Amino acid sequence: MSEQAPMVPDGASLEEVRAFFADDRFATQACKAEIVEARKGYAVCACPIETVHRNAMGNVMGGAIFTLADFALAIASNVGEAPTVSVSNSIEFISAAKGSRLIATCTADRSGRSLGFYTVTVEDDLGRCVAKMTATCYR
Repeated sequence: MSEQAPMVPDGASLEEVRAFFADDRFATQACKAEIVEARKGYAVCACPIETVHRNAMGNVMGGAIFTLADFALAIASNVGEAPTVSVSNSIEFISAAKGSRLIATCTADRSGRSLGFYTVTVEDDLGRCVAKMTATCYR
């Protein structure tokens, strides 16, 4: 019998969730993503928009937006659930970010025993919708 990776229990404090996901170093260190809210099937993460996040045209790079969305997905799909990984993601880039911060909100559309379906919206701190991602996850 193989050992399962540890999970974050439903009802874990925000500090416990942050400590567990601190090892997601690309999101937390390179993108400077932080967890704002976390519970089973729901997460809000945010990151500053800095020069390093911009592409040659001066807009926020799609990879930075996707990283934040994927980080929110990881939290919403793993808190209170068996270890979960995404198997399919689709992202639509809707408009350029104009603010100084990005906020990703992930909600579970359906969370089953083996599969989970999630939607992540990414907005800037001015309320502009920047991207929408849908994801299918496997537990």
